[in-house]
Amino acid sequence: MLKPLKVAGEIYWLGANDRKKHLFENIWPLPNGVAYNCFLINDEKTALVDTIESGVAGDFVEKVESLLAGRPLDYLIINHMELDHTGEVKEILKRYPNVQIIGNSKTFKIVEAYWGNVNNFKHVEDNEELPLGHHKLKFLMTPWVHWPETMMTYDVTEQVLFSGDAFGSFGTLDGGVFDDEIDFTYYEEDMRRYFSNIVGKYANMVQKAFKKLEGVPVKSVCPVHGPVWRSNPEVVLGLYDKWSKMEAENGVVIIYASMYGNTEQVADYIARKIAERGVKKIRIHDVSKTHISNLINDIWKYKGVILGSCAYNSQMFPLMEQLTRELEHMGVKDRELGIFGSYSWNGGGVKNIKKFQENVSWNLVSEPVEIYGIPDGKKLAQCDALALEMAEKLK
Repeated sequence: MLKPLKVAGEIYWLGANDRKKHLFENIWPLPNGVAYNCFLINDEKTALVDTIESGVAGDFVEKVESLLAGRPLDYLIINHMELDHTGEVKEILKRYPNVQIIGNSKTFKIVEAYWGNVNNFKHVEDNEELPLGHHKLKFLMTPWVHWPETMMTYDVTEQVLFSGDAFGSFGTLDGGVFDDEIDFTYYEEDMRRYFSNIVGKYANMVQKAFKKLEGVPVKSVCPVHGPVWRSNPEVVLGLYDKWSKMEAENGVVIIYASMYGNTEQVADYIARKIAERGVKKIRIHDVSKTHISNLINDIWKYKGVILGSCAYNSQMFPLMEQLTRELEHMGVKDRELGIFGSYSWNGGGVKNIKKFQENVSWNLVSEPVEIYGIPDGKKLAQCDALALEMAEKLK
């Protein structure tokens, strides 16, 4: 557990780094680890905003006690019930049995499911306010960002937004906690991957949250993961606005499935033809080697997507099928799509990617290309139109 740090007024950051966990939610890789943030407001009335995952820091309650210096904890505000933010709630309740838990009606139902009947639960409504003394809090309901009970807490006095999972990021806080202490280029890929993997399915609900924040002055953004934004919150707000609108860069990601290298040769050929037409942002991934987390991240990043699959038992390759199923589930929109593939005795890969395209309604830049057997110059030339049309879409 790191040393508490002042954010603004009497708001203190309490956080911990987790470099041991390999998978977030037991699915998304964490090569750079993850940080957990929560916040204590030490006013006339005291309030703890969220907690951290259980076991990440053994001295969490001690840090809370030290900051309170013998005073009671009046309120425990739960913005989001997921266990990486409520992992220390039971310990807080043991130490402060009279604390009043603040949440909404959906919060209370999950609290009961986790811990049974809990005393002193205070149900708050949208825009309800809670005075602490110098600080005055307002609660904003932001359902499905990214659970149904999620809400945000806004400090009206210091204009600080406690945003829950929204505006968060993967990656540990390596010394620097605040945005003015870090090189953000280190975090941007992890932040986009966090958004696309965790929050992206609910992009429309993120936009609804932005509607609620219209006209609300925000000096600091305090998410539960990643850097705390006290100097330039408009950076993280702008990125989340862009990503939740499905806006993307003029580049292309080519993802292929290949058993013996034939489809891979086609992917390289298409990439070269696109590069010859002036497109510089091109990424190629083997679906069998690149984790789906990173594939989704690049699809969120780039406007152009080209999917290629060998035939596998008259279907597309299983890992390509998994990717397309996840993309349908997440509801990614407004992408330019190219389709290619190869087969030796019977097709199926291209046909089934085409079904995916029809389901998600992405724009098909050209007719799909399916190559029979080992690619040669004449067969590869069938891909020229696909490469040309994709390059034109990206200019």
